[in-house]
Amino acid sequence: MELNLKGRVAVITGASKGVGKGVARALAGEGVNIALIARGREALVQAAEEIAGEFHVQALPVEADVTDTASMRAAAAKVREHFGHANILVNNAGAAIRRQDREITWDDSDWINQVEIKSVGALRMIREFLPLVPRDGTGRIINIAGASGSMAWMPALTYGLNNAALMHVSGYLAADLADEDITVNAIVPGLVGTEWREAWADGAAAQAGKSKAQWLHDFCRSKGILSGRWGTVEEIGDLAAFIASDKGCYINGAKLAVDGGLTVNAR
Repeated sequence: MELNLKGRVAVITGASKGVGKGVARALAGEGVNIALIARGREALVQAAEEIAGEFHVQALPVEADVTDTASMRAAAAKVREHFGHANILVNNAGAAIRRQDREITWDDSDWINQVEIKSVGALRMIREFLPLVPRDGTGRIINIAGASGSMAWMPALTYGLNNAALMHVSGYLAADLADEDITVNAIVPGLVGTEWREAWADGAAAQAGKSKAQWLHDFCRSKGILSGRWGTVEEIGDLAAFIASDKGCYINGAKLAVDGGLTVNAR
């Protein structure tokens, strides 16, 4: 399907790996020039070079921190200087679940750190980049939320809180920006096979004495994922590209689940 996105500009946070990189690659594959934002410079530059070389688009690495206003303001200035505008804003930055202890026992600072990255970080990014978005019908804001925002996924308390907040932000801003001809939507993935999750599955399968394919099928079905597998970053990227295109212009304020049936069959 021809999406007619060639020449547009996208800004993506958390873009050096995982879902963010998958979205960047999908958009670049449609001819979109990309500003990739992340904190780790080495992985960021590597991702930008890979995308530029493979898809022959401009891929600008922007080292910035979504938890820092000055950093994001400088990032917006850099994108403005390089591209002049940004048609598509994709909020993907977030912290992975790395602790298994009960989050209700965490210190305030641990809770606040999680919210600063995902929820407030998304608002901060939108605020700083919104002046760069054209009011000509090509403006898109796409927030990558997650299934834990609509279900209890243990032990993801703040993770789910952030995803639920991002879904709300998407609906609110869809209404707020409607008169400016900018659409705002949330993509809501279930489990996605990012680099760290694939590595985790390798270890879990070996420990269980199963092939990775069999372990993954059993694990996903045990979680209620009807498709019996987790999603790919490419599948998330493809949906983002469609929403970003003119063909997706009537999708607004939506929460689009891409979860293999997880949230209709949550256990």
